[in-house]
Amino acid sequence: MAAEISVEHKLKDALGKLRAESKERKFDQTIDLIVNLQKFDIRKNSINSVVSIPNKIKDKKICAFLDVKNSSVDTITKEEFKKYSDKKTLKNLVKKYDFFIAQASVMPAVATTFGRFLGPAGKMPSPQLGIIMNAEPKIIEEVKGKVNNSIKVRTKDTSFKTAIGKMSMKDEAIIENIIAIYNAMIKELPRDKENIKNLEIKFTMSKPIKIQVR
Repeated sequence: MAAEISVEHKLKDALGKLRAESKERKFDQTIDLIVNLQKFDIRKNSINSVVSIPNKIKDKKICAFLDVKNSSVDTITKEEFKKYSDKKTLKNLVKKYDFFIAQASVMPAVATTFGRFLGPAGKMPSPQLGIIMNAEPKIIEEVKGKVNNSIKVRTKDTSFKTAIGKMSMKDEAIIENIIAIYNAMIKELPRDKENIKNLEIKFTMSKPIKIQVR
């Protein structure tokens, strides 16, 4: 517990320094968290999970693959899959949306049509958060709420980076989000904190500040 409190204090100091050194910008800068790993074999111990965060960063752009159109979410029905046959159209679709969900009944077709582009981008609908049995409006709204308060943790190399907040958010909210990601990664890493070399935080237009976790 003492170690966790220590990390929180270090994060508060680092955020204060980051704000003091950053110039005023005409937009609400994003705060990125970078987790640098060590003594970690990415081929044996890769992480691919969804972590709930206590404070929403933004409303994500969500697209759903469903049997029929749904008024509460941008929808691509199975009949429309044939429109996405060329690489450019598929790449534009992946860039346009932050998150994809799918009805279980269309998942085989989703994998065949979209898998080669959604997979490498880390946006393939998954059982953890994204595959639903039915597309009732209530279910869609519940999933959208969960998606907006979650972050995908996917390690492709020994450094993991994700947007963790906005400059306009209170420090306490940003730190709570960081600690949620930090604790979730510790649970999945084979050697717990020993696998974390350090943390870094930065604004969109700033240099990163390192935080030692031990």
